[in-house]
Amino acid sequence: MSRTALRICPLCEATCGLTLTIDGTRVTGARGDREDVFSKGFICPKGASFGAVDGDPDRLRTPLVRKDGVLREADWEEAFDAVAAGIRPVVERYGPHAVGVVLGNPNVHTMAGGLYPPLLIGALGTRSIFTASTVDQMPKHVSSGLLYGDAGAIPVPDLDRTDHLLLIGANPLESNGSLCTAPDFPGRLKALKARGGTLTVVDPRRTRTARLADRHIAVRPGADALLLAAMAYVLFEEDLVDLGDLAPHVQGLPELRAAVGDFAPEAVAGACDVDAGTIRTLARELAAAPTAAVYGRIGSCTVPHGTLASWLVDVLNILTGNLDRPGGALFPQAATDRTPRPAGPGRGFALGRWHSRVSRHPEAKGELPLSALAEEIDTATQEGEPVRALVAVAANPVLSAPDGDRLDQALASLDFMVSVDPYLNETSRHAHVVLPPPPPSQSPHHDFAFNTLAVRNQVRYTRPAVPLEPGRMAETEILARLILAASGMHGADPAAVDTMVIDQTLGKAVTEPHSPVHGRDPRELAARLTGENGPERRLDMMLRLGPYGDGFGVRPDGLSLDRLLAQPHGIDLGPLGPRLPQPLRTRSGKVELLPRPIADDLPRLRAAVRERADGLVLVGRRHLRSNNSWMHNVPALTGGSNRCTLQIHPEDAERLGIGDGAPVRVKGAGGEVTAPAEVTEGVRPGVVSLPHGWGHDRPGTRLTHASTDPGVNVNQLLDGSLLDPLSGNAVLNGVPVELTP
Repeated sequence: MSRTALRICPLCEATCGLTLTIDGTRVTGARGDREDVFSKGFICPKGASFGAVDGDPDRLRTPLVRKDGVLREADWEEAFDAVAAGIRPVVERYGPHAVGVVLGNPNVHTMAGGLYPPLLIGALGTRSIFTASTVDQMPKHVSSGLLYGDAGAIPVPDLDRTDHLLLIGANPLESNGSLCTAPDFPGRLKALKARGGTLTVVDPRRTRTARLADRHIAVRPGADALLLAAMAYVLFEEDLVDLGDLAPHVQGLPELRAAVGDFAPEAVAGACDVDAGTIRTLARELAAAPTAAVYGRIGSCTVPHGTLASWLVDVLNILTGNLDRPGGALFPQAATDRTPRPAGPGRGFALGRWHSRVSRHPEAKGELPLSALAEEIDTATQEGEPVRALVAVAANPVLSAPDGDRLDQALASLDFMVSVDPYLNETSRHAHVVLPPPPPSQSPHHDFAFNTLAVRNQVRYTRPAVPLEPGRMAETEILARLILAASGMHGADPAAVDTMVIDQTLGKAVTEPHSPVHGRDPRELAARLTGENGPERRLDMMLRLGPYGDGFGVRPDGLSLDRLLAQPHGIDLGPLGPRLPQPLRTRSGKVELLPRPIADDLPRLRAAVRERADGLVLVGRRHLRSNNSWMHNVPALTGGSNRCTLQIHPEDAERLGIGDGAPVRVKGAGGEVTAPAEVTEGVRPGVVSLPHGWGHDRPGTRLTHASTDPGVNVNQLLDGSLLDPLSGNAVLNGVPVELTP
């Protein structure tokens, strides 16, 4: 007999509520939860395929341990014995930095990934930390850190109230949004137009989002920062700057005006392939709109000036008075955020506190560029030890990082590697131990990261829809045991990890004057926590201490886990509202418009005004039924438009003698791949496009469906040398390539 259960979808950043149909222990259907306070019934093809993703027969069900060079099934005790025996000797002989940690994109989509990786890094004491952020979003973290003093303070567009939305390098009709958590992003854009608002899209491809727009600007790939700087120039030149209520919270306006003085529209038009009149119109319309928001995403991050482009997105919001006001760009307030402290100066944000060993890349937000992982493993230097052991959690950098062939070989040379992954994929096949988490139906869910980026404040939590299958281990316990093994405490009770965090957090909270529990007994507070296990008790603690929390009884109508469980469709906490100056952590206590690292990088952007590469350049693309390399093993999510083709404009195809559907050899600095041509006017002349996340043709994996139509790895065209210097983010777009039939 079938039943239904609620589950928040973990398959993209929209975090939609689902109603699952379950027969026995198998998910047989998924539809949108119409009572969900945030998504209100919206669902995309990925959410509709939840059951197929959840029940993929290629998902690993037991740990794998390498014996005599072969990965074989093992029990959990044997697997963690092997982990402890593999990691600790490396730490003790070569030091903590000889152990690398790689965190993949799926970490932010699970409750375990939100709670335990920082503890793992702390237990190891390593600085060899690499994540998917440096092939995606690190420029936005760095620009936010420099502007606001907090790399996590990312304002999001107020989609439901804005009159004018300018999207740069974003395609939310395919991605469902990124660094902007918004269920039914397409519906919100249509609602914007229906109420008389304006949508402008800047993108070298005529994407589904661009086709919806009132104006589409086909900018030259990589020129986003030049276009935005020219718009800032126009705002100053035509006396359109109006900070409004922001004025008391902002410093550096005269210096910023001087800094953008070389970026007149007439000067940058040739490099952008956007005429000066259009640039001026964009700036004037932005300034004239009653409310407006500029939003940039991966297309503007994964370019040579990614941090400058991310900075300029916020600069335009600030100069037009649209930062921190309804209808503009606002700072969300998640229910599990720390207790809001009084406004005032903070420690600020620093870059380059340490550097990578080989190429001396500066750290950003505690991370080194993922592009540098291979050389950190395979290159000896006088300074420090190479990475000799690796912990990969939900990461597949062989496909997601540049030059996967080199990384593939480097991983094979490691002394030890452990992967926490449900699949034997292109990366985990190198592991000495693979620890598979259960499918999402058997896991709880709360969005720690995405609620800090949500376009409406709300809170939701779902317990596992299906009991944990015998022989499985909860992902939270897997990571807790991994922390113990890495820290030399193998064999201790994994519940001790959560107990330690609770004791430390409450012990600190009672000493903070602004805390609702100041002066109270932390042991008494810990005894009041509810929940069925350590992770739930930690969630209860975070809710109670958070901005909407009950403060352990101080505010009877405040949040707690019990109150949240009583509202299975979530609790609406209201629209975003102005929060400045409270989120600011800069040393000045103000928004610092022209931080020194930004000013020092502007000469590189000025030089780009005179640079223009001849020939074709490559950009990536995203499909609605895919999420990086996750889902190509699910038949329902492949085929149709979700194919690995090289999109090319008809003019370029005719000039090169390339027919639609014909194989094309694409050569870049890192290698070459062959893909079928898709001749389309959806890309502008001079630009070709390959999707990311493909290349499932390596031996030793267990991806049955993906291997039948493997596609090619677009990142193999890159050699890893092109990075945005401020953030260490890989340059994936606007890369020169050569084509031959």
